[in-house]
Amino acid sequence: MNFGLYLNLGLEHITDPLGYDHILFILAMSANYRLREWKSLLVLVTAFTVGHSLALALSMLNIVSVNASFIEFLIPLSIFTTCLLNINKPLENNIGFQNTIGRKHIVNYFIILGFGLIHGLGFSNFLKATLVENETLLMPLTAFNIGLEIGQIGILGIFLFFNFVFLEILRKQPRDWSIFISGAIASLSFMMLLEKMAAFLGNE
Repeated sequence: MNFGLYLNLGLEHITDPLGYDHILFILAMSANYRLREWKSLLVLVTAFTVGHSLALALSMLNIVSVNASFIEFLIPLSIFTTCLLNINKPLENNIGFQNTIGRKHIVNYFIILGFGLIHGLGFSNFLKATLVENETLLMPLTAFNIGLEIGQIGILGIFLFFNFVFLEILRKQPRDWSIFISGAIASLSFMMLLEKMAAFLGNE
């Protein structure tokens, strides 16, 4: 396979409506942001990118090996946890992480980095299945990650556009919008969590 094919695999994998767990996490991560706060959001997106890129590399090199069912359980757990953090955020500073520097933001950065590691491990089995025998890892990993990021940025762009419409044009309350989005995603992820938990315990 060439670079373009792996890039397309990454793009298709993240935008696949049947594998919507990653999309839900991106939306949950973005729920507290307005379009004008894109720089603060970009900091967290970078943390997520670093996390899942590192996890992909470690898994593909067989440095880290984690039970697939356990990872499938942790992914909806990370989405549900992100939604709860959104709902419990104070009303100060409007919404989002207004300060790009500071202890609270650093903590949030490492939380998202950790969630990125979880999601990256979830991607690793898919990528391993596509590799040609004896193929070097650098090109597939790079291309796949670029494809993932193109898709991720596209999803973020669409969501921030809807945020702009609801918050700036329709003048909805930011807190109400954030709770609505986070609550809806939390409900979906909780159902996924129960399903994956049953599968994980069934494999024990």
